[in-house]
Amino acid sequence: MDDAVWNHAVFSKNRDRLLTSDVAQRFFAEVNVLAKRFMSDEHFTVDGTLIQAWASQKSFRPKDGSDDGDGTNFRGQKRSNETHQSTTDPEARLYKKSYGKESKLAYLGHALVENRNGLIAAAMATQADGHAERDAALLMLDERQKNSSRRITVGADKAYDAKDFIAGARALNVTAHVQKNDKGRRSNLDGRTTRHAGYALSLSRRWLVEKTFGWLKQTGPLDQLKVRGLAKVDWIFVFSCAAHNLLRLPRLIQSHTQQDPQQQCA
Repeated sequence: MDDAVWNHAVFSKNRDRLLTSDVAQRFFAEVNVLAKRFMSDEHFTVDGTLIQAWASQKSFRPKDGSDDGDGTNFRGQKRSNETHQSTTDPEARLYKKSYGKESKLAYLGHALVENRNGLIAAAMATQADGHAERDAALLMLDERQKNSSRRITVGADKAYDAKDFIAGARALNVTAHVQKNDKGRRSNLDGRTTRHAGYALSLSRRWLVEKTFGWLKQTGPLDQLKVRGLAKVDWIFVFSCAAHNLLRLPRLIQSHTQQDPQQQCA
């Protein structure tokens, strides 16, 4: 009762400082230290998910300032990230992840998930474009492979069946178990990779990353962002991934203890 009255200005300053620091990545790393015994260090799956920006379509206006109305009626207009930009969130990009879907102002969240229990081994957010998923995957794999000579595998969908990604993964001592994209084109994978049983096994574990993204959007805060700018979006995404792993830990610990009677007695 005698404590000083809560000052919302101090809270706001601390919140902004937290959102613009590397606290999320450090917290994520500490959580994964606790989770390490439940994580595979050899087999992974990578994917990206669309994160809707906190900006409306009508904020997507011409960069040159030319008048195209109030932005509410854009039917029939040709709009692209080269000529237009959101006035609400300039770092958001107009993007759609698959054909037939509506383009949205968005960012991309990327996760590297281990294949044993579906825990997130690495996470980051980027601006949305056609190369971001593959580039982010290579960045996370490069960080994973630092100071390691051990070959690992990474499963991915057909969007990663690109020459630059396959070659980049091999340079990092990573075997890319990518779903072949050979519809109307030649896949960048051949029998040297696809003939092994591990290839099919990796593809069968891809549901783990989809389940993770489902949790991040349905239970976590990523269905609709409430922050603007890539730095803050990355903070929210990484922190949410840390929360996902942290919430999974009690059940994994309990399951591990029940499977080990000696540890339970101890």
